[in-house]
Amino acid sequence: MIIIVVIFLMPFVWMVSTSFKTLGETMTFPPVWFPDQFLWENFTKAWNSGPFLRYFFNSVVVTFGILVLQFCTIIPAAYAFARYTFKGDRFFFGLTMITLMIPPQLIFLPVYLQMSSWGLLDSLWALILPFASSAFGIFLLRQSFKQVPEELLEAARLDEASEGKIILKIMIPMAKPVLITFALFSFITHWNDYFWPLVMTTSDSARTLPLGISKLREVEGGVAWNILMAGNMILVIPILIVFFFAQRQIIRAFVYTGVK
Repeated sequence: MIIIVVIFLMPFVWMVSTSFKTLGETMTFPPVWFPDQFLWENFTKAWNSGPFLRYFFNSVVVTFGILVLQFCTIIPAAYAFARYTFKGDRFFFGLTMITLMIPPQLIFLPVYLQMSSWGLLDSLWALILPFASSAFGIFLLRQSFKQVPEELLEAARLDEASEGKIILKIMIPMAKPVLITFALFSFITHWNDYFWPLVMTTSDSARTLPLGISKLREVEGGVAWNILMAGNMILVIPILIVFFFAQRQIIRAFVYTGVK
């Protein structure tokens, strides 16, 4: 386990170390793992190399906009698939699962044409609406909802609780670890997304952090690896913060086997 952890941790340690180095230290061989002097101005140079405040704001809006819409769609869909029997329920659930096999790069052209016909290209809506739902989220939440005893729901209905109140007061609190785990997966996926903003946007006003970081490579005379790694640290730090606060709920989601 220690060997595996070291293998996965080394690239991250190298990125952190390089973000504080001088340009000369990034070129030396054998490699220098720890810089002689920690250069915090590398982060300033990376941040000031473009409209990074705009990139950061766009990434926050897109990521949380997607998450809000996904919660609005996957929660009622998962509840319906878990607790209701209706004509064609297995067919529609199977159809939902099939979408997991379709990579987004395969369908980007019709989605691009649809966004173009709506006049949404080069806007944040073009980055949010195509991901307004998630088949993975529906599947994950459905499995959690199915573990809730039916007797508990019947007792709530006897107290004249509506289906909406049952979802808000019973199902969501019991599925909280799963919801937080899905939120983290969704956050990481769309925060780091490079392909979709690249094809949907053409100006800095709608571009996100991954595209801004990639522009740090577009320099004459070679790549300033210390500045590039500082930019990558700016991209990674929000993910580390979110993971730090959500890790306990993630562990609960994976070891969750029943309802107390």
